[in-house]
Amino acid sequence: MQVIHHIPALRQALAAQPQPRVLVPTMGNLHEGHLSLVRQARALGGTTVASIFVNRLQFLPHEDFDTYPRTLEADCDKLRSAGCDIVFAPSEAELYPEPQTYRVQPDPALADLLEGAFRPGFFTGVCTVVMKLFQCVQPSHAVFGQKDYQQLEVIRRMVRQFAMPIEIVAGATCRAGDGLALSSRNQYLDPAARQAAVQLSQALRSLATQVQQGARDFRSLEESAMAQLGREGWEPDYLTVRRRDTLLPPAADGLLPPLVALGAARIGGARLIDNLEF
Repeated sequence: MQVIHHIPALRQALAAQPQPRVLVPTMGNLHEGHLSLVRQARALGGTTVASIFVNRLQFLPHEDFDTYPRTLEADCDKLRSAGCDIVFAPSEAELYPEPQTYRVQPDPALADLLEGAFRPGFFTGVCTVVMKLFQCVQPSHAVFGQKDYQQLEVIRRMVRQFAMPIEIVAGATCRAGDGLALSSRNQYLDPAARQAAVQLSQALRSLATQVQQGARDFRSLEESAMAQLGREGWEPDYLTVRRRDTLLPPAADGLLPPLVALGAARIGGARLIDNLEF
């Protein structure tokens, strides 16, 4: 496995590698969820590239950019074991050698909902860095985790609207034994918060079950779910049922389209997100 820090060296190394070229973008501090994406990429054949870059553009001023764990050596050991071929780990100066004044502005109809409403500018930062990584690697496929459901949809639309010759591949959410979605931010949880953290996935499953059983007052269901989490010590941003295709609320009458329950909430100093398709 090669570990490369500079764009010219990356392009030179890739020129000698077989196609297809499959990219797994990460911010490092890797866990089993990331490694499952790498193994999924590996199964496509060709050359597997994992990028590690903590992207300042997608952090709000009060968020954890400066303290976000940087664990490159341990990450490379894990990627090597997972069969990765190339790790691209640029510095901030390498990827942004001048102020990044050109940015990718995603469709507000999708990007300003949910995560975008609570983290303004987040998806602009995500799209900008992903576009730049795509230009550096020029992959034929890119693998993104389904845990970041809205991000996956934003990237899919970006690729489609810019006619980029890249197939976006979704990786299923990896979970701990109790159902908690794996996340790098789970390490912020103290033992009590970690024990309670599974309540988020349970709340989403309850929302889905109630809809499947015929409930159609979505606003009431969502308000009740948020209130219940609040009583358990959480600070919920949203718990909601949305259409999978648009992430807009479903109509309360008629046949329901494929749906997804999504949630984001804070507990024990960590902000966790999760989703459940149904």
